[in-house]
Amino acid sequence: MYTVLLAVDGTDGRATAQAEAVVNLPGTPAEMEVVVAHIFESNPEGASVTQISGARRAADILEEGGWNVTLAEESGKPAQALLQLAVERDVNLICISGRQRTPTGKALFGSTAQSILLETDRPVLHVPAE
Repeated sequence: MYTVLLAVDGTDGRATAQAEAVVNLPGTPAEMEVVVAHIFESNPEGASVTQISGARRAADILEEGGWNVTLAEESGKPAQALLQLAVERDVNLICISGRQRTPTGKALFGSTAQSILLETDRPVLHVPAE
């Protein structure tokens, strides 16, 4: 089984683009599993991944196409938590999408997408921001 980790934030547009990119990967839904994951940096209300509209939207698109979808959530710094989840789930591909930021913005605030690209030993599918 080929496993894809689809990392979503709260943005429906990026999650939709990521799900559509996964649907267009070679192979059939029967050969793949997709883990739709959201990382909570701070979650004092105890929210769940099922409450994240981007996660629900991505899961809906994939399930409508017959894909086997699992929802996952973690807490912590997004890049590190996603990389750890990728190892724990032994995923074959990480699908991410980033915000468009200036080089100064990236230097000041960091970039989850950039950290994942630089720190993982797994293939990464980067879906452009809308």
